[in-house]
Amino acid sequence: MRPALRVIDGCRFDVAVIGAGVNGASAAQHLAAAGYSVLLVDKGDFCSGSSSRSSRLLHCGLRYLAPGGSMWNFVMHPSRLKVALGMARQAMLSRRQFVQTTPERTRALNFHFPLWRDGEYKPWQIDLALRILASLAPGDVPLERRHLSPEQARRTPLVNWLRDLDRLAGVAVFREYQFDWPERICMDSVLDAERLGAIVKNYTPVTQLVRQENGWRITLGDASDDSAAAEVTASVVLNMAGIWIDRVNSMASSSAKLKITGTKGAHIVVQLPPECADNGIATINRLHEPFYCVPWRGMHYFGPTETVYEGDPDDIYATEEEILGLLDEANYLMPALHLERSDVIFTWAGVRPLTYDPALPKGARSREIHDLTPDGLPNVFAMTAGPIMTHRSAGTAMVEAVRTKLQPSGPKQRVSYSARVFPENQNSPPLLEDDTAMKVADVRHAAEHEHALNLVDLFFRRVGVGWSKNMGVEAAHRAAEAVAEALGWDHRRVEAEVMAYRQHLARQHTLRGLQA
Repeated sequence: MRPALRVIDGCRFDVAVIGAGVNGASAAQHLAAAGYSVLLVDKGDFCSGSSSRSSRLLHCGLRYLAPGGSMWNFVMHPSRLKVALGMARQAMLSRRQFVQTTPERTRALNFHFPLWRDGEYKPWQIDLALRILASLAPGDVPLERRHLSPEQARRTPLVNWLRDLDRLAGVAVFREYQFDWPERICMDSVLDAERLGAIVKNYTPVTQLVRQENGWRITLGDASDDSAAAEVTASVVLNMAGIWIDRVNSMASSSAKLKITGTKGAHIVVQLPPECADNGIATINRLHEPFYCVPWRGMHYFGPTETVYEGDPDDIYATEEEILGLLDEANYLMPALHLERSDVIFTWAGVRPLTYDPALPKGARSREIHDLTPDGLPNVFAMTAGPIMTHRSAGTAMVEAVRTKLQPSGPKQRVSYSARVFPENQNSPPLLEDDTAMKVADVRHAAEHEHALNLVDLFFRRVGVGWSKNMGVEAAHRAAEAVAEALGWDHRRVEAEVMAYRQHLARQHTLRGLQA
């Protein structure tokens, strides 16, 4: 359960990490393992921002080598090819490491890249890109690349619904992997950081950041208790706040320059026939941007969009215009599906914290670590454009950055990448009637041991019920009653939590049947 804020009032840390998305959590985990005393805080729940709204792909990096438009752009701009190759190698290495160390959190998919005779790419170009990718990492987690002829494509589920089958030159097929549940990956890192000695605090906004001679004084609030406050100090600060990075920087320095360009990605979820369960599509949409149809939890999702976002970072959802736009693109790609608005089960949207670059209106995708000393923030680092798939290398990179300013104060420990599992409890009833794997005891354990504050925390970031077909609506009341004692909820609070959960689904996910 969440400890009171007063417990850390007056404490000093080697490093304070602001922002507990997947990269902030990984940084805290690896810093604690390296021997630093660490505080990890987030103004909301752990992994409740961009990390929870991703496309969920532990992808091989093909999008970096086939980003849309002609590959001859790399010939004209060799520096772009160098960056793309670096990011592709990082993707392949991260893919390999995660699949080998945490297989419980991944799922293998067959991805199909259709190649039309008049399309952006020729078959030899995609084959070359896949060959390059295969060479960038050891082959023990192979791409398993192959090629479908147009005749084979017509007999392959999902692929046989593609547009213009008569103009297909073929389909490139490769093995891709998916994070089944990004939020739980983040929670695994948070809980391991705590095991290693880090203090982890969700719903703990930073309200003031002031430079002192020996570090930074940080004033903290408590989102669940307006009267609570604490002050801590840290020698080094990591601003891992994602799309909120610039806001955190401006709190401490009026001369801090922009670091973030936020681009919004929205997705729609639909039900396709069961024979499509392991097949996905990767392609380029009519705006020359990557577009996917991905199988997931018995459903498929289409997306993402890619638009510059300048709205409220605390209220991000798929608009009706975006939903209809995704439906239009999906029907253009697979006209035989005849998808309608009523076919959309639910949606999600997030904003990517990409690196600000005035030459790139939608931001740079290359991961950057910023030493903010020139911005009037000595001993402060920020990371931009860090995707989920490379979060572990992001953690180790932040340790190396901190070492340039400060040596660890404690002994080294060993990081654990194991997936955290709930205790066996076969006597507990299932949380969902059609899913006997998830137990009522699991949600109760999460409430007691994993810092959850409300039903949204529990269902999306602790037990994953929120990402079921009905998003856990039918289990909300059962779960709220099960955790009431552990979280100190009376009957009125139980009812309020169920209502708040339904409102969250209607607003943030436009769950079918709850829009009103």
